[in-house]
Amino acid sequence: MTEAAPLANGARSQETALLDQRPPERTPAPPAQRTPATVLVGLLRTARPKQWVKNLLVVAAPAAAGELFTRPAIPRLAAVFVLFTACAAAVYLVNDARDADADRAHPAKRHRPVAAGQVPVPLAYAVGGVLGVLAPAAAAWLVSPAVAALLTAYLGMQLAYCVSLKRVLVVDLVVVTTGFLMRAVSGGLALGIPLSRWFLITTGFGALFMVAAKRYSEAVQMAGKAGATRALLTEYTTGYLRFVWQLAAGVAVLGYCMWALEEGGLPHTSVLPWRQLSMVAFVLAVLRYAVFADRGAAGEPEDVVLRDRPLAVIGLVWLAMYGLAVANW
Repeated sequence: MTEAAPLANGARSQETALLDQRPPERTPAPPAQRTPATVLVGLLRTARPKQWVKNLLVVAAPAAAGELFTRPAIPRLAAVFVLFTACAAAVYLVNDARDADADRAHPAKRHRPVAAGQVPVPLAYAVGGVLGVLAPAAAAWLVSPAVAALLTAYLGMQLAYCVSLKRVLVVDLVVVTTGFLMRAVSGGLALGIPLSRWFLITTGFGALFMVAAKRYSEAVQMAGKAGATRALLTEYTTGYLRFVWQLAAGVAVLGYCMWALEEGGLPHTSVLPWRQLSMVAFVLAVLRYAVFADRGAAGEPEDVVLRDRPLAVIGLVWLAMYGLAVANW
């Protein structure tokens, strides 16, 4: 008994020492103090201002038809841009409110305003709902019923994506791609411009190329790591995603070349055949973008273009040739 007491005391002291060496438990940070100003800033951050550049696709169809700078085009396209931005913001708000609990456990997403407590969840739902109702209604009044129907379909599709479609293989890629295509189509609907089949093919598969390249890059970067940021990222193989972006790039190039070689029965009167020459710049841009996709470094499309100077220069050259072709100079 007398020998057992020192042993027991030694075991307790060793256990106490081990407990003292444990790192302190992390307690969740208290929610930031809310003021009207901080809530407004949080709502703006939740609307993802960096993503608004995607809505510039609304000018694609009018630019292709040579009607971008006509008097009725500018106010209508500005309205469509604002309304599409409002619809996208509504989706982001609802999505972040719905995923607030899961985002709080994520190392990066926990800093989002809704997850961090800067924006109350009920307020995010309310603002998202108001924007989702007002944007199509304003489109029917300011632009056209066709654009209002398109925005309604966009909202329905994106909300379905947030709830369930983002967990369905292939369908998730199609939904994100369709969102880009809807932006490009909306400008044509706003001005009553007939949309060329080659325009739709090039825009649709060009968007799929960038979406699949981004997914491929995420899969490459997350290979062998835990904690994928997307629900389906671990179910796609890198080989399959590589096949998708390569297929999409090929179809996009083919569609653009068919547009460039189709004169529509009218001989060009410009100094040079800009439509045909623009194929060179377009193909070079796709090949340059594919370099980053192949490396697994193709993140957000706007980041890839702006951070790579050669790609930006090629894009400007293509834009100049495209503009000259449309203007028939």
